[in-house]
Amino acid sequence: MTSPRSVGSIGLLTTLCLIGAWSVAAHAQTSSWTSRTEGGAAAAPSPPPPGIVLMPRPPGSQARQLNANPDASTKQAPITGRSEPKGSVLKPGSGGPVQARTAATSGGTDPAYVAFDHAHFMTALKLAEQAAAKGEPEAHTLIARIHGEGHGVPKNPVLATKWYQRAAELGDPEGAFALGLMYVEGRGVSKDYNTASGYFEKAAMKGHVWANYNLGLMFLSGRGKPENPIRGAQHLAYAAEKGIPAAQYDLATLFVNGHGVPADGYLASRWLRRAADLGMPEAQFDYAILLLKGSGLNEDRHDAMRFLRNAAEQGLSAAQNRLAHALIEGLGGNKDPREAAKWRILARDQGLPDDVLDGHLKRMSSAERTAAEAAAADWRERASIGASQN
Repeated sequence: MTSPRSVGSIGLLTTLCLIGAWSVAAHAQTSSWTSRTEGGAAAAPSPPPPGIVLMPRPPGSQARQLNANPDASTKQAPITGRSEPKGSVLKPGSGGPVQARTAATSGGTDPAYVAFDHAHFMTALKLAEQAAAKGEPEAHTLIARIHGEGHGVPKNPVLATKWYQRAAELGDPEGAFALGLMYVEGRGVSKDYNTASGYFEKAAMKGHVWANYNLGLMFLSGRGKPENPIRGAQHLAYAAEKGIPAAQYDLATLFVNGHGVPADGYLASRWLRRAADLGMPEAQFDYAILLLKGSGLNEDRHDAMRFLRNAAEQGLSAAQNRLAHALIEGLGGNKDPREAAKWRILARDQGLPDDVLDGHLKRMSSAERTAAEAAAADWRERASIGASQN
């Protein structure tokens, strides 16, 4: 069984810190622990897995919150972490784990993994057990996943841990990585970041992208590894080069802060742009703000509104609110107060305050407000349908 698989979830490093014209989203929502594997450069954005682990930001870093009202963006405030995604169980900044589940497996042509991919779980289990009896490491990992996630059998994380342990001993990087996640989460074993880091290291030594990413976070935070920003940056850089948007975003943060790497605005912009191109809404929003403020990569200046709209379309409230301001101001060519009202309503309903835009809504006629509310409701419905199909 030699075909590639994917087990993982995504996590959070830190928030952006402002140097010069750099701005950070006050309502960014993703980034750092993981259980997805992606071979080579990512060709297209993937929806984030349903859980993350929060890690604290580097010591001493401070960020300027970007208020959705651009007139208020000069206020200084420390940020302890980006908001966790829907369904997580820990508040930002506490530095502990949020659930990190495994993502979809892709088994290529291996019979057991093909059966698993087609939801023939008992067939997959039987074939994997036969392969495991022959000592095939990847078969142990599949058996562990079946038991750990309850595919056709009752969930049994203790039994899954034993199978992952054997897979790791036999040299399967996916098994080692998954076992590291079990220790991070305390599923089937007691939580132990130090033990988790050892398994991440085993997987990372064989090129496992997400294991490198998680090791980077550990070295940056001092949780599970001695704090070492240089080592942390090296692991993040590896994952970033392999096309992981969250790693690219976090690496941009390090170049902004000069934490583990020399401060370099050009490289920060470059990595942020790469994460934005791969569809990460926080990166799209932050890069759009850079461009609107006259920073970023010169050849990208005309792309500001495109990135801002893309982030807004993905539901990022800060991007929706800033897009509303841009449409009122006529940035990008044309003013569109009605479209601006729609985006303000969507951001407002997510809890984002903005007296300036709310004043704009109040000055609209009753018919215009009704049309904007209808447009916002239509957007929500379309977004809900899209989410249900992912």
